[in-house]
Amino acid sequence: MEDIQTATTLFAVSFRHRDDIAQTLAGAGWHGVVVGDADAIESRYLASGAAVALIDARGALDAALEATRTLGSLVATNGGALLVLVSRGDVEAIGEFYDGGATQFLASPAGAGELVQALRFAGRHAARASGCVATTGAVERRGVPGVSGFDREAGDARRWIADRIAADRPVAVVLASLSRLDIVNAAHGRPAVDALIETAVRRAQTVALEAVGVDAIVAWLGGAEFALIVEASGPAVTAAITALDAALARPFPVADAFAVLGCRFGVAQRQPGDDASALLRRASGALADAKASDGAVLHVALPDGVAPVDALAIDLHHAIELDEIDIRWQPQVEIASGKITGVEALARWDHRKLGPLGADTLFAAADRADLGIALSDHIQRLVLTRAVAWPAALGTLRVSLNLTAADIARPGFAALFLARIDESGFPRGRLTVEITETGLIEDLSVASTLLAELRGAGCRVAIDDFGTGYSSLAYLKSLPMDYVKIDKSLVRDITGSARDRVVVAGAITMARSLGLAVIAEGVETPAQLELLAAGGCSLYQGFLLSEPVGEAALLELMARE
Repeated sequence: MEDIQTATTLFAVSFRHRDDIAQTLAGAGWHGVVVGDADAIESRYLASGAAVALIDARGALDAALEATRTLGSLVATNGGALLVLVSRGDVEAIGEFYDGGATQFLASPAGAGELVQALRFAGRHAARASGCVATTGAVERRGVPGVSGFDREAGDARRWIADRIAADRPVAVVLASLSRLDIVNAAHGRPAVDALIETAVRRAQTVALEAVGVDAIVAWLGGAEFALIVEASGPAVTAAITALDAALARPFPVADAFAVLGCRFGVAQRQPGDDASALLRRASGALADAKASDGAVLHVALPDGVAPVDALAIDLHHAIELDEIDIRWQPQVEIASGKITGVEALARWDHRKLGPLGADTLFAAADRADLGIALSDHIQRLVLTRAVAWPAALGTLRVSLNLTAADIARPGFAALFLARIDESGFPRGRLTVEITETGLIEDLSVASTLLAELRGAGCRVAIDDFGTGYSSLAYLKSLPMDYVKIDKSLVRDITGSARDRVVVAGAITMARSLGLAVIAEGVETPAQLELLAAGGCSLYQGFLLSEPVGEAALLELMARE
């Protein structure tokens, strides 16, 4: 390839050393854009046309990590490279940057020559990534049109999409991002991680060959991300996602053991006016939303300019009667023993056109459609009915069920809710009700009375998303409760600065001093779990163990214990 410094535009972000970075690049003759903040970073990166992105994390670890997460999927989609410059004292954070989409790293202090050399290597990675595409041909196999062997040099994903759009064919992009690779890296090293990613891509290729039944390509995008792109729409796309999810959920052989990975998906289907770039951009944005979510592993992009809640509110009127609302269960684990002791029930909307949608989207649409109370009643009944029918292997698990602000404000809700529990046959003593801080701010006295009545009847009470509202200390002081759930945003930051750790440790200490158990949500890395355990947290939930799953997968997790 040509000399990378003249053939490629660099996009660099440096929060504390912008002038130094700009001077180093200028001295090397590199044509680049250097910015000192993350404002509108996505659009600025896209406008630069850069194949290589540099993020300088020295002295600004948290901001750099957030910028990496923002740019990671975009860099991967464009077939680029993302180099992160870290201080030597922060090398323990490399795993988080890797999960965020970084492809290369350089530890500082490093000379200008080392940085330029590292950027050259990143440029070579970008060149390889942009050409590493596997595609199906047009030969029939097993009677399925449009499926044949794979040719890694046969095409480019962007051009493949553009050709379908030019022919007015349906196209859908499914971006997949693997997680928990840091655990494999710590146990077996980077070669094992690379081999595992290759295996995952091959499984996706098998799905495209044998399960999709339409013309499709699989493209590795760099790092832990790849794309399944299909010439299809509607139910065929849902079937492709289901097949891919099942393939990636199977354990992966690593050395003499097996690893179970997490995976998040971003999906976009071709809409009028889309070109290849717009379609990939919407898929990338959906994947970023899935990564940011603690519950939903899949996000579907709606067309540009469409108000998602307005569009979904119309469909929600029919969702309950069409049985599109489902429940997933996220395990809650006792840190001391490693045992699953409970689950949080999380609603999912299996939309007939858009696929699975998370609880946040579901309830936002319900509020817009004035169906909040009806939806909450339906979910409560569904959770209790499912849980009471569990096999004996799940018969000791606690179930956490979320109540809404509308539930709290309903006159006589406590009696109605307790009657609903008793009618289902589920034991009150195994049920925990979770209330978010935002749901309590409206009327603290009403909330206190309701929670006292439920707690007195045998249920337990947890305050969800603790630490994100304005009245956290007042809640600890005034409300009857058993658990405090540390919000995922605080958990995510615990491996950042010493100040972040102090904030989380303070919240845990206050809760424990009042006799409350502490549950951390959104735990994704061993480093986060270690710090939470050291601070006195007793339970956790998050993708470190498992995403929200159905009953069958929950049984498998319990069996592995």
